[in-house]
Amino acid sequence: MDELVFRKARVADAPEIHELINRFAGDNLMLPRPLMEIYETIRDFQVCLDSGRVAGCCALHVSWQTLGEIRSLAVNLGHQRKGGGNCLVDSCLEDAGEIGIERVFVLTYVPDFFTRKGFEPIPKDDLPHKIWADCVRCPKFPNCDEEALIRSVRRKSGND
Repeated sequence: MDELVFRKARVADAPEIHELINRFAGDNLMLPRPLMEIYETIRDFQVCLDSGRVAGCCALHVSWQTLGEIRSLAVNLGHQRKGGGNCLVDSCLEDAGEIGIERVFVLTYVPDFFTRKGFEPIPKDDLPHKIWADCVRCPKFPNCDEEALIRSVRRKSGND
């Protein structure tokens, strides 16, 4: 395995991102994403590459004026526990600060990973109803068993 390379996703990465996300979605570990949606939101994604292939991905989705969501965090099993997920989330948090997002939330089955990154539990009902638009596609809807967590993000000033 080569050293992982991290960068913003490119259009050419979309099929591999789609495959990775939907592999985990097939095990009910995350929400499936159609390929068309990956293309439409490609600018939201960060990827890590191993030998030029997508080994992990993560997206920052703008939900509201100052609220963003970390979504679609997926790292190939052979690459997990090697820092890739941390770097992907850190990149999304940095992006959030750069574009003026003040708080970022996540819905997850792995809350411990996110609490180590400064996220704190929040009741799902405290999140804006707008964020539930994707939930109707979930096979577990309306009985969501994911945990909601949120954290503040340091906004970058225009001079940074």
